[in-house]
Amino acid sequence: METFLGLDALVLARIQFGFTVAFHFIFPAFSIGLASYLAVLNAIYLRNGDKAYLRLFNYWVKIFAISFAMGVVSGIVMSYQFGTNWSVFSDRAGPVIGPLMAYEVLTAFFLEAGFLGIMLFGRDKVGNKLHMVATLMVAVGTAISATWILSVNSWMHTPAGFVMGENGQFLPDDWLAVIFSPSFPYRLAHTLTAAYLTTAFIVGGVGAWHLLKGRRDNSGVRTMFSMAMWMAAVVAPLQIVLGHEHGLNTYEYQPNKVLAMEGHFESYDDGIPLILFGIPDQEAGEMRYELSIPRIGGPILGKGWDASMEGLDAVPRSEEPPVGIVFWSFRVMVAIGMLMLGVGAWSLWSRWRGDLYYDTWLHRASLVMAPSGLVAVLAGWITTEVGRQPYTIYGEMRTAESMSPLGAQAVGGSLIAFIVIYFAVFGAGIVYLLRLMSKPPEVAETPESEPGPIRTGGITPGTTPDATPAE
Repeated sequence: METFLGLDALVLARIQFGFTVAFHFIFPAFSIGLASYLAVLNAIYLRNGDKAYLRLFNYWVKIFAISFAMGVVSGIVMSYQFGTNWSVFSDRAGPVIGPLMAYEVLTAFFLEAGFLGIMLFGRDKVGNKLHMVATLMVAVGTAISATWILSVNSWMHTPAGFVMGENGQFLPDDWLAVIFSPSFPYRLAHTLTAAYLTTAFIVGGVGAWHLLKGRRDNSGVRTMFSMAMWMAAVVAPLQIVLGHEHGLNTYEYQPNKVLAMEGHFESYDDGIPLILFGIPDQEAGEMRYELSIPRIGGPILGKGWDASMEGLDAVPRSEEPPVGIVFWSFRVMVAIGMLMLGVGAWSLWSRWRGDLYYDTWLHRASLVMAPSGLVAVLAGWITTEVGRQPYTIYGEMRTAESMSPLGAQAVGGSLIAFIVIYFAVFGAGIVYLLRLMSKPPEVAETPESEPGPIRTGGITPGTTPDATPAE
């Protein structure tokens, strides 16, 4: 078998698609939440006339425009691989996924593209009200885009509403069943919430950076940090609940994935443990150096304390996903979720003490956590997609059957080209975004709308420093 750097064409094609999807996913994960944040800022400005929110809108809209553009470009490149590396999959699944992706373009992308220019440049030309409509349409468009794409992805995980054609094609039989496949509501809620959390921690990290630089007298800095911490405090616990429900749905329809996530190589007759850590040895079919809590795994999976469960030892080896990758990526996602919950609770405590803008340790933690949402969504995506293996369409079409008839040298060469070009082009874009974020929002020319005198010493617990309307 032809190989490239010791890897065959199938593995290289999977790596290439994983690489391009990972690069693409970080931009929509940020821009979906940022579009909604901009709509909120604009609405508050129109409601109370406080120009601090207008200045903050102008600050973040530039960052949004660049992130949106990089997301579009990386998405186009990614989609070409359906025809190059995965043409067999495209041919067989095209009657189902083709229309869904076309609907995404016809609804969401056209909506975003049609109103983006007005949002970016049209306030002085069309007026505040129509500009608000355009901003809202862009935010709605990003959510609709995610909805269609997640409908496609969910169908691949829990296929429904189709019949098999004589030539092996998946033919739609019930479009509502196709669109609203069993995992779709859970995946949509979990992914959109992840996008909002991702944006909150990036905005909070930027605010924390400027607070650590001593820019507490900048109302934009204070407002962005306060709003981000509110979002973290409210949405992080909600995301944990949604993630749990998504996990129960996954266990119902993709039990092998959950067994890999939890590291359950063995079957259990009297209580299921919760494995916290360990080193999966898939070849030996065991978890080495296991650290677990007895019996608690049953209630977590919706079973009883004394429940029984078949493990991966009851699954044919050919049906097992790569346990090590799924096991650790799931733990990275969960660990980051717990840290987000902790930062949100910390911010509530600091806010109650009236110390939100002076708690330097909270600011340092928020700065460190700024990219955590991006890491979490990538870890979650790896858990979901690698856990689906060895199938492209779960239970119906294997990944090995989906690939184009390509040689390893061709796939490997294009993979190296992708890596070099992506890091050069998108790396430059990310550096520019960081440069924009390193600059503080503009301040008012007159002091009327700025905060009052800023305390420079300690604060007595229970007292509150001067505040912005966002608090």
